Amino acid sequence: MTTIPDNQAGPRRRRRLHSDEFKANAVAACLQPGISMAAVAMAHGINANLLRRWVREAEMKPPARDLSQAAAQQAQAPQRETLFVPVSLPAPAAPTALADIRIELQRGATAVTVTWPATAASECAAWMRELLR
Repeated sequence: MTTIPDNQAGPRRRRRLHSDEFKANAVAACLQPGISMAAVAMAHGINANLLRRWVREAEMKPPARDLSQAAAQQAQAPQRETLFVPVSLPAPAAPTALADIRIELQRGATAVTVTWPATAASECAAWMRELLR
């Protein structure tokens, strides 16, 4: 004996098909700053997970270009060869006596200024850790 009726209460739901243009518009709306993907999905009447899949697929797909348009752009653009050009940089300057770490602490009416040589920055950090314990 079967308990499943032959005809269901209503017509079967069919999977909806969305055009490429509809998908592109929804994905473009997601890329706007300050717009949530869930809000775009609700506005377009689709599930947010489906929209997320479309966005992921769009990110993975290289941008489609019209071949005739690409050929025209290549014909107009002059061919340039990119060369590596080495640039010599000046040697870094040795730390001078003027390069110091300056720490100013203030608590109420009391102010303390500590000047520490930059060459001993690790010792300054250790001192600050002990001070702030």
